Amino acid sequence: MKTAVVTGAAGGMGRAICRQLWADGFQVVGLDLNEDGLGEMTTELGSDFTPICLDLTDPIAIAHTFDGIKEEYGGLDALVNNAGTCFMSDFPNIPPEELEKQMSINFNSAFHCCQQAVQLMLEREGIKKIVNISSNGAYNFDVFDPPHYRASKAAMDTLTKDLARRYAQEKICVNSLAPAMTETPLFSVLTEEVLEKAVSAMPHGHAMLPEQIATWVGFLISPAGDVSSGNVIILNQGRDVR
Repeated sequence: MKTAVVTGAAGGMGRAICRQLWADGFQVVGLDLNEDGLGEMTTELGSDFTPICLDLTDPIAIAHTFDGIKEEYGGLDALVNNAGTCFMSDFPNIPPEELEKQMSINFNSAFHCCQQAVQLMLEREGIKKIVNISSNGAYNFDVFDPPHYRASKAAMDTLTKDLARRYAQEKICVNSLAPAMTETPLFSVLTEEVLEKAVSAMPHGHAMLPEQIATWVGFLISPAGDVSSGNVIILNQGRDVR
């Protein structure tokens, strides 16, 4: 059985991704700070889901966790960097500590997980996969996203392209998915006015579902995704076509 790690596994998007990879036959290792949420996923998915309560802003804890994954599973076949949040202070009134936290959760966590995961993937046969969950907000400047959120996701996509080029011959495929409005608990950080405006801008008249994004993750990690690497795939119902 192949092994996949999913960060932010207890959130709305993370749960959908874990379910998708579990259904695809992976041993899924879910990383999150939400112990209760991880417990719920363990109850749902059973022994093929391994919960690990982890502060993803702590690079030392991340290194220890991946050491444990290597010891338990011998390597790693897939990583999904899904953990993320959006702080809503607007420029120029963004406190320094909020900028640091935004980058730490959205970008630094992905960077450190990739550092550890690549080392485990190099020991695996076949084609390995990294999927980074970015955001359409890194590219569409008509939408509400604050600049430090955009920057964190744009940095993730640059990491995607660098690692894709760096490890192509080692058969590690790295891609980003950049969804627009998707129904997750992050909706709660928006005012009703901002949320209504953002959803109304979607061509289908509604936000996307986490399960739809998870299906794309499953596709990229499946053999069908073996030929895709270094891409930022924008999912937005065609909203930004010019």
